[in-house]
Amino acid sequence: MSDPTDSDTDTDTDTDTDTDDDAGTGIGTSTSGSLAPAPGPRRSLRRTLAAVLGELRAVDGALYAAVAATSTPALDRWLRRLSHAADHSKVSLGIAGALALGGARPRRAALVGVGAVTVASACANLLGKRLVRRARPDREAARVTVDRYVPMPASASFPSGHTASAVAFATAVGVVLPEAAVPLGVLAGAVGYSRVHTGVHYPGDVAAGAVVGIAGAAAALAVAAAAGVPDPRPLRPAAPTRSSPGARSSLGN
Repeated sequence: MSDPTDSDTDTDTDTDTDTDDDAGTGIGTSTSGSLAPAPGPRRSLRRTLAAVLGELRAVDGALYAAVAATSTPALDRWLRRLSHAADHSKVSLGIAGALALGGARPRRAALVGVGAVTVASACANLLGKRLVRRARPDREAARVTVDRYVPMPASASFPSGHTASAVAFATAVGVVLPEAAVPLGVLAGAVGYSRVHTGVHYPGDVAAGAVVGIAGAAAALAVAAAAGVPDPRPLRPAAPTRSSPGARSSLGN
């Protein structure tokens, strides 16, 4: 005669086994019995983008930390001064004022350069920073030396407005006045790096600011062309034409 307790135990064991089989095959325990839907392509793309952005942020932070950890006492003071001088595009506007005292081409370059600064600054500060709202770097945590300190702006970190304005001015002026392209480009690069060196921006903020600056310069140049601002570059002299022997003889007389 069988023991009822043993019978209940066997029944429970069978139930557990069925449950394990269901779990192993991935079949849900809902009444519908349908399989769980596989993640769609959009969800997979979002996960990929999130992973890529996370890795880019990690690289960005590592570059910032590397700059902060590198001892450069001879550069600290000069880069701090340059970063401060670039506030409100004072460097670019000062150069524009000097160009305006020159001839027609320098004046046109100054005009287009100031327009490019205006467009790039508006895009960086009124649009980019408000859309992204990236927090500023933590200089204390990165142990940025106090000798590099400039006032930490209250605005968002991305993109760099200083870099956008400097690159916009250098690009626009360089198109109109090619002989100024290299020195202004070097100056714009130094301004962008100074923002990382002083600890107020990540390198990614500076790279994005450079892109905004190039776009601002392109917009300013396009507006200047559409408005009919004359290009005062000297025209090439016409190539001499061959004259007939009779004409040469008459000219000789």
